[in-house]
Amino acid sequence: MKKFAERLKELRIEKGLSIQALAKEVKIGSSSICRWENQQADVKGSQLIILAKFFKVSVDYLLGLED
Repeated sequence: MKKFAERLKELRIEKGLSIQALAKEVKIGSSSICRWENQQADVKGSQLIILAKFFKVSVDYLLGLED
């Protein structure tokens, strides 16, 4: 999940959002986002879809399966 962690952090920073601000926007706990970015937990499918829609990227992109 290293690629996911990198892409999530990169997209969040590009939007100028803190972890807390992103959490509020997507209605996901900030502790979950922090754990994902630090590769301490895996993201659930439903949360992955929410993030992909928010950042307007594909799930495959978030997972590092496409560029």
